Amino acid sequence: MELKDTIVLMNSPEYKDRFKAEYFQLKNRIEGLTLMLQKYKAGTLPFIPTCPYELLNTQLSCMSMYALNLETRAHLEEIDLK
Repeated sequence: MELKDTIVLMNSPEYKDRFKAEYFQLKNRIEGLTLMLQKYKAGTLPFIPTCPYELLNTQLSCMSMYALNLETRAHLEEIDLK
């Protein structure tokens, strides 16, 4: 799912829809950052990063923990994240 595909969910009056949008956006960003870090480590990025690898990797770790928290909450609140 691309970020643009979450617009309807983000604008929904239902909190479960907005929750799903938040989760889908986060997963999209995690995937993008993961790919960037793989290219960073391989030296194949088309630009020179201004942030050190370690800082970006820490960001990815925090984002992954956040996703896990959202998944746990979704389970408890019976929100289907599919």
